[in-house]
Amino acid sequence: MELAQMSLTELRRLQSKVETEIRRRSDSARRDLLKKMQKMAAEEGLSLSDLLPNAAAAEEKSAPKRKAKAAGKKPGVVPVKYRNPANPTVGWSGRGRKPQWVIDWLAQNKPLTELEAVGA
Repeated sequence: MELAQMSLTELRRLQSKVETEIRRRSDSARRDLLKKMQKMAAEEGLSLSDLLPNAAAAEEKSAPKRKAKAAGKKPGVVPVKYRNPANPTVGWSGRGRKPQWVIDWLAQNKPLTELEAVGA
């Protein structure tokens, strides 16, 4: 694989795949090690929490997490709180980085409240 010949898009895609694989393998190794340690402790009639005061928290972290789904709502979707006056189809939830049109609006010393979407 010749990295110098790859486009920026291909490199970013590869980077994402590598990061995902590293995270997967790291999590797997951590879970396997925790299981081995639990087995060793059990063979001596102990639990990890008997040996390590913070082991209970470590055991909970190693367990796969499942997010509770809110009834009738898509996960991660936040309603639009502000609308771009020049293009009302463009909105911003008020979370995360401010879009350039909001930054420009505020630079003109105009209040953010004037951009609030109807019904927000």
